[in-house]
Amino acid sequence: MSAARRTLGWLCLCALAGACTVGPDYHKPALEVPAAYRVELSAASVAEDVDWWRGFHDPVLDRLVREALRNNRDVRIAAARIDEYEARLAGARAAGLPVVGYSGTRTRQQITEVGPQPLPRGIDSRSATATALASASWEIDLWGRIRRTTEAARADLLATREARRGVVLSLVTEVARGYVQLRNLDSQLDITRRTLALRAEGVKLFETRFAGGVISEVELRQVQAEYQSAATRVPDLEQAIAQQENALSVLVGANPGPIERGRGLNDLSLPAVPSGLPSELLIRRPDLRKAEQDLIAANARIGAARARYFPTVSLTGALGSSSAALSDLFTGPASVWNFGAGLTGPIFDGGLVASTVRQAQAQREQLLASYEQAVQQAFREVNDALVANLRTRERAQAQALQTEALRRYSELARMRYEGGYTSYLEVLDAERGLFSAQLAEAQARGDVASALVALYKSLGGGWVEQAETLAEGPQPKTGDAR
Repeated sequence: MSAARRTLGWLCLCALAGACTVGPDYHKPALEVPAAYRVELSAASVAEDVDWWRGFHDPVLDRLVREALRNNRDVRIAAARIDEYEARLAGARAAGLPVVGYSGTRTRQQITEVGPQPLPRGIDSRSATATALASASWEIDLWGRIRRTTEAARADLLATREARRGVVLSLVTEVARGYVQLRNLDSQLDITRRTLALRAEGVKLFETRFAGGVISEVELRQVQAEYQSAATRVPDLEQAIAQQENALSVLVGANPGPIERGRGLNDLSLPAVPSGLPSELLIRRPDLRKAEQDLIAANARIGAARARYFPTVSLTGALGSSSAALSDLFTGPASVWNFGAGLTGPIFDGGLVASTVRQAQAQREQLLASYEQAVQQAFREVNDALVANLRTRERAQAQALQTEALRRYSELARMRYEGGYTSYLEVLDAERGLFSAQLAEAQARGDVASALVALYKSLGGGWVEQAETLAEGPQPKTGDAR
């Protein structure tokens, strides 16, 4: 009984000593956060916590986003990586718990009855032994090495979860931007084909006039050249559309192929312009939260490395029975037990522990700088997106006015030509300018939508967590996005 009391006292002493944890505790770095963004939008609203892509009011886009979140390979890889780091955290926690096991043996042997020292008569040369033991071992975490390792593993897991949210954020915005770009290309192709059809009618008319001697060959060749100028754009646009469809198909987890269309570029609504204070960016962007968790993990590993300077205390014990007869294994005075405590620690290791500590400290400094750099880059992206959102809208308005002016100029030039007041060169110049302006106007409308998508991406927000729930839903069979 006295031995048991001494053992219990030793365990209590170890538990009290276990409150010591070496290494630095984490403190959030002081960051210089701007008080405001460079551009303030009066039309902004707090809309970053909703499924903003539904603001385009296009059911096809909604379905593409949903399929991408459920089928995209990058999202699935990120989810599997979370499972890996959850297992790593469980392993780190297990290192601080007792390990209980068992063992059993059954042996039979026979000693030779002849030889240099023969057995006396009447001695049985055969014997048997049966043993059953339950064992336990426990490393007492006196200096917090296991707790620091667990802290680092927990931060690694949280960083991995933020990395998955970052994948979700990028995926949703890339699908939305890709779809807008596809509708932009569709609009440009439609403009080009309509222009080509009008110029084809002009070519037929001028060929008839040339055959009748009404116009010269110069005018005919001018009209034919303008027709071919528009015709050369069609293959380029068709190629770009096919490549954009292939890219979108892969994003939604399908094989490359055609993509179903919804609303046209001119019919797409625009989601509300999001807003928020600069200080909120640190808790809304997954990449910044991941960078901070990486820093927390590196900080904890310093303590785990420093703990190796101190001795490791382990408790071991075994309890069981041993008997010559298997039937007597658990009866009678056959019990055996042992208990011990081990102490190991470094005396001279050639600077190995010190080197490990310096490595951990250097890694923390690297990740601190990376975190600060990520914050600066995030504010730059938001400011760039705000500027782009404002200026693309201004450019789209100006481009629409230019297109309308050139449309009227084209009408007047044709009227002047038909009235005999000018040459056909003026008509060609007006139509050429109108065609370029129409293409530029379509591109400008696409740029406005793309800039808004980029703004949502740069600001992050609660919508990422909502989108993540779609990615965690039932996984349908991968098919083509049609």
